Amino acid sequence: MRYRCDVLSETALADIRHQIEALERSIKERDLPGVRENSERLDALVAEHSPSHREAGWRENCEVILVAIVVAVGVRSYFIQPFKIPTGSMQPTLNGIIGHPRTEPAPNILQQIAEFFILGRNYINVVAPEDESVRQIVEQKYLFFFTWSRIITDRGTHRVYAPEATLAHDFQVAPGARYQRGQIIARGAIDTGDQVFVDKFSYNFAKPHRGDVFVFRTKHIPMIPEDPQTGAPYFIKRLVGLPGDTLRISPPLLYVNGEPPQRFGFQRVMQAKPPYRGYTLGRQYLGRPDQNFTVPSHSYFAMGDNSYFSYDSRYWGPVPEENLVGRGLWVYWPFNQHWGLIR
Repeated sequence: MRYRCDVLSETALADIRHQIEALERSIKERDLPGVRENSERLDALVAEHSPSHREAGWRENCEVILVAIVVAVGVRSYFIQPFKIPTGSMQPTLNGIIGHPRTEPAPNILQQIAEFFILGRNYINVVAPEDESVRQIVEQKYLFFFTWSRIITDRGTHRVYAPEATLAHDFQVAPGARYQRGQIIARGAIDTGDQVFVDKFSYNFAKPHRGDVFVFRTKHIPMIPEDPQTGAPYFIKRLVGLPGDTLRISPPLLYVNGEPPQRFGFQRVMQAKPPYRGYTLGRQYLGRPDQNFTVPSHSYFAMGDNSYFSYDSRYWGPVPEENLVGRGLWVYWPFNQHWGLIR
């Protein structure tokens, strides 16, 4: 009645009120047959004046899904966004995609399923059906998180769930490689990169802190090309220099304003205890032990914990403030030793 009072006639409203009163009297008098009869009459009366829409179930489900999508987009845009670590620049703090070549066959399917859900591990097995040589490797991404590659040879194409860099670095599959019939092209396990939640909210109210693991866009940063399809890539590094900080590297140590930084993330790297190796010199910036660099205003200096294999601010300079996305907060998958808060 409240929902449709503006479209129902006074007669219809009076009929509904009268039937409600009749039902309430039956309930008060504990007249079970009267309750049943008046309930059915009221139900029929309401149905007569407020007919149900066709496909009401589908309509409700679509509304629920639409609201869920809007909420998810809002959370992703302003609060928390998932990211996948693709490279090893932050290892072993955060794992990128790692390949483990093997000669033995993959385990049984149940073990593979368990390892995928727990460790994010999948197995590949590409064997040359005949003599062939690799012409090129074409990488393709699906739904942001899934990366496949097509190994194109002079005899055909092999599709494998692995990025091009992993095939080249860990399995030595690259253009020009030749394989004989029955020879293994790529066989083994591939561990997916750590997948993290990034806090996009706090940087709107508080300045970044030295030592944060943070995500930023690489738009307008020299020497980093933009992908024609996805635009400027996102990087995740450790924030080593705030605006005005003076930096210097004397391997394995990093100096900030003349002193080694004391936060845990820096100390862990500088101790150079395997698998950490300490900080190493850059190329364009901090290329000598006696070279200093002062971070400009509204900019930040980013470096990977895996300093020897990190393409970072030592090569292309500081990160503009407007490129900041957020702070790495939590590794939510896979459930390995990195699961939990990012330090």
